[in-house]
Amino acid sequence: MGKGARTGTGRHDPSTPDDGGAVPQAFSPRGSDAPCAFCAVVRGDAPADVVHRGERLLAFLDAHPLFPGHVLLAPVVHVPTYDELPADLAREWLVTGQALQRAVEAATGAEGALLLVNNVVSQSVPHLHQHVVPRSRGDGLRFFLGPRHRYAEGEAAEVAARIRERMAHRAPG
Repeated sequence: MGKGARTGTGRHDPSTPDDGGAVPQAFSPRGSDAPCAFCAVVRGDAPADVVHRGERLLAFLDAHPLFPGHVLLAPVVHVPTYDELPADLAREWLVTGQALQRAVEAATGAEGALLLVNNVVSQSVPHLHQHVVPRSRGDGLRFFLGPRHRYAEGEAAEVAARIRERMAHRAPG
């Protein structure tokens, strides 16, 4: 695979250099060809405080943490979005994420953790990653999911039906 080359799935080989520097984007559209900051970390071309390195997953401290101990979990292979995570990696992703959550809480004395995956919108680096953010009551973080809206009469049933239809026609796996 040549420099910057991508496979048909949108993945590229992180062992090959990207063109230019690894610069995070404010917004990463699907299919972005921007240099990937996390692939640079995987290759060792960008500094990172690694807390876990496996054959298929890497976890490192966020360079701009919400709190000390804020960790990012990312696949070693370039996977742009959550829906592109290979099924054969899903169990390892889940188990490693759970272990990181427990380790972050224990290491920081946190009461809990915020686990977050942005997918395209608000995804500043076009490489799948899960945030593990240590949390404690009164820590000052205002995580806002809103504004919340009520469904109009009959709207919930229509939306649920559309989602069920899409789920019925999804790829096996």
